Amino acid sequence: MASLADPTTAPVRHVDPDTATHVETTTPWDVIVWDDPVNLMSYVVFVLRRVFGYEEPMARKLMLEVHHQGRALVASEPREMAELHVQQLHGYGLHATMQRST
Repeated sequence: MASLADPTTAPVRHVDPDTATHVETTTPWDVIVWDDPVNLMSYVVFVLRRVFGYEEPMARKLMLEVHHQGRALVASEPREMAELHVQQLHGYGLHATMQRST
């Protein structure tokens, strides 16, 4: 009979490489702004300047891309920053999503 003072071996964790998932933390995430029928183009420019600090010409270029193509990639950054920016864009009433960069 073993007493509590006897050394025991720790359980061994077996990781199957076929089922293990590895999340690459350095892979950037894309922040995408989508077109909507509600917000004025000038307002979208204002929001892009406020959230990302873009100069007027860059913000206007991205807004026109949203307007003509239905969406624009406005930033590519680490996941936490992408989540923050999507949340900020939602706070301004813009439709924004994020996806892993390819």
